[in-house]
Amino acid sequence: MLEAAKALITEYDMLPRGGKVLCAVSGGADSICLLHLLHSLSAEGGFQVAAAHYHHGMRGAEADADAAFVAAFCKQRDLPCVVEQGDVYGEAARRGLGVEETGRLLRYEFLRRTAQALGCNRIATAHNADDNLETLLLHLTRGAGLHGLAGIPPRRGELVRPLLTTPRADIEAYLQDHNLTHVEDCTNTDTKYARNKLRHQVIPVLRELNPRLTQHSAETLAYLRADNDYLNAQAALACRHARWAEDDLVIEARYLAELPAAIAPRAVRRLLEMTGDGNTDCSAAHLKAVVELARGEDPSAVVFLPNGRLAQRVYKELLITTRKQSPPLVPCPLNTGGETAPEGTDWRCSCRAVLCPPDGAGRPGAWYLSREGQGSLVLRPRQTGDELALPGRDTKSLKKWMIDEKIPRRDRERIPVLADERGVLAVAGLGPHRDRAAKPGQPAWELVFWKER
Repeated sequence: MLEAAKALITEYDMLPRGGKVLCAVSGGADSICLLHLLHSLSAEGGFQVAAAHYHHGMRGAEADADAAFVAAFCKQRDLPCVVEQGDVYGEAARRGLGVEETGRLLRYEFLRRTAQALGCNRIATAHNADDNLETLLLHLTRGAGLHGLAGIPPRRGELVRPLLTTPRADIEAYLQDHNLTHVEDCTNTDTKYARNKLRHQVIPVLRELNPRLTQHSAETLAYLRADNDYLNAQAALACRHARWAEDDLVIEARYLAELPAAIAPRAVRRLLEMTGDGNTDCSAAHLKAVVELARGEDPSAVVFLPNGRLAQRVYKELLITTRKQSPPLVPCPLNTGGETAPEGTDWRCSCRAVLCPPDGAGRPGAWYLSREGQGSLVLRPRQTGDELALPGRDTKSLKKWMIDEKIPRRDRERIPVLADERGVLAVAGLGPHRDRAAKPGQPAWELVFWKER
């Protein structure tokens, strides 16, 4: 088992030398095996290991005991361990989703949040070869294309699965060889869940037909994954023709329309991934609709997609854009003796009265504006007619500045403009108006803009 896992780890560069791996640990056999394996490889591999356990709040005292077991297991080995408890039932009701799906979403949200907090380069989960077989059968019964039939990927970004080619029987043997205990989740035997029904009722029958079912299915999944990766690579080549126009992704419709049927939907998925965080939440029907949009004759047709996105035909081009609009900045007076936090923006501003220092001697990042203004100072969104002349640059409208600086359209109404009755003094992220700058020794406003993360 160790050699098979090592081969997969090497093939997919799963464990970063000099980095840190967060291991998802439920306390079950698979995750205890994975945590022990990673810990045993860490010194040789030059990486650190931490553990994370998500308490779903679903099984009462049994779930409490699982969390305590994981914490104790890690403490015995001096491994950092983060435990968090959620409310899957309550969150499922709030989100309008099933309990299984909600539990998975909350679990991965916790893992990513914890990995970021601990500075981990990878998140390792304990999916094994039998899990992948079950996934293949689930997708086959529900209907799927090659993407679904390729099963669970060994690696997706920072998420890695070192045991994916390891059968569950080998994991159990590893635990026995190393005298490792684990916990059992009582819900794993509940056949009202589709995966459990496959595991306990269907797969045993298939294994009677082929005792090496898990190993042979792993080989088949590897072949399917290779084919899937090749087709995805061809789709990515087509997507190289896409370009950004502010915050919209644009591609000539013909580049999708001319693709073969096996590649065109993959290209659409790739475009959608480029516009978000990699999670498209799109069904095959959504992808097919966008392909038909590219191949159609309607010069202004639209396809509405999940997560507030849409695909829009604009004559010969296809735009992937968003329907979500952020609220605009709410105008507010500038606090000239401290900080100002306008509503509707992540930008913040501090201001104080000073004498303008000599050139190069001021506070880093500060702008020094003349106090010889007209009326009160206000932070507001841009207005029609606003102009800005940055030091050493031509005068341009704020709209032109924002286009030239490639500021996304959705962000433009949320950028604070400092103005008085005479006009613009400065714009966050762009700079001060050269005609409103103070000279060394003159009374000045020391202005600093920054963005909260």
